[in-house]
Amino acid sequence: MNCPMCSRWQDDAEMRIAELEHCFILLNRDQFFPGYTLVFAREHVTELFHLDPSGRRGVMEEVSRVSAALDRIYRPAKMNYELLGNMVPHMHWHLVPRFTSDVLWPRPIWSEPHEEIHLSPEEYRETIRKIRETLDLIE
Repeated sequence: MNCPMCSRWQDDAEMRIAELEHCFILLNRDQFFPGYTLVFAREHVTELFHLDPSGRRGVMEEVSRVSAALDRIYRPAKMNYELLGNMVPHMHWHLVPRFTSDVLWPRPIWSEPHEEIHLSPEEYRETIRKIRETLDLIE
């Protein structure tokens, strides 16, 4: 199996935020939307219903915990949760803090192309540190 999400934890090691019981958490390299974070199942599954009820609850609790941490840091107008899997069939969420001031508000983040925003290595490290520290505060 050649799944880009299964290898992403290794391939994107410098973007790692946390390794939780059910999910891996990575900062998205493109920070056009500040705080854009990926949460993906440690296990290769494509659908929520493929997990047993306990695993499903665990995954959803972790998605919610990461969302709460992002909300605490960024104070967005709305948190977007994207769970598609059409292009990468591995269960993963795009958690995107959204603001009424962003150029695509209130449309979906993929409604039109945009230039990617890449941070400096220090800015990535600082963003990851803040999210990790805030995540540790939320149970």
